[in-house]
Amino acid sequence: MAIREVKPKKIYEIVAEQLLDMIKQGEVKPGERLASVQQLAEEFNVGRSAIREALSALKAMGYIEMRQGEGTFVNKVDIDLIGNIIPGVQLMQKEDMRELFEIRKVIETGAASLAAVNRTDGDLQMMEETLREMKQAEGNGSIGEKADVDFHKAIVNATKNEMLTKLVSQVSDVMHQSMREARKLLLYSEQKKMNQLYEDHRLIYEAIKAKDPQAAHEAMLEHIVGVEKGLFTNLKKDS
Repeated sequence: MAIREVKPKKIYEIVAEQLLDMIKQGEVKPGERLASVQQLAEEFNVGRSAIREALSALKAMGYIEMRQGEGTFVNKVDIDLIGNIIPGVQLMQKEDMRELFEIRKVIETGAASLAAVNRTDGDLQMMEETLREMKQAEGNGSIGEKADVDFHKAIVNATKNEMLTKLVSQVSDVMHQSMREARKLLLYSEQKKMNQLYEDHRLIYEAIKAKDPQAAHEAMLEHIVGVEKGLFTNLKKDS
């Protein structure tokens, strides 16, 4: 049996797990508002920063929604699909990240192939717009991240498969957060890597535009594998 490294849990991870248990057990129901950060900090006897990190983790998993000026509310989600299968990125171990990339290889390569068959001119325009934003965002991390996420969303929408769209929407927060984490670790560290990222997306777009599902599949797979290799190379250096 393969033994995984056991790491001590951080305070926010313990808080996140306890809040998640409360949601799963129905102590806080969908649509209900959570206590304020200050109140939660007092109840858990921890600092407000730990509460904020815990809430960010739950938000990434899709369990809660933060509404400006209103507070934090519990979402109605499929507990089995999101909570028991895919943990939030902030709570992931390295092996979880590897498995998430395997999921991306299966789902996103298939989506790219299907998009190449079913895409419309409107879908292409959306992809072109996100590519322009990506190109113009060099040096601006937040804009580049949004353009990257929007590009992948546009591909899923272009499949015209409603069930696939709903499935991806269930896990999209976690998948997109993993993309953001990968960008933070490697994609904005060097101009060369930023250029490669843009070129990866351009090749995916060109294959979808040409209605070539095989080329779209291969371009998407090459992109994800490249990001995966770069990410784990950086994680290895940091460990």
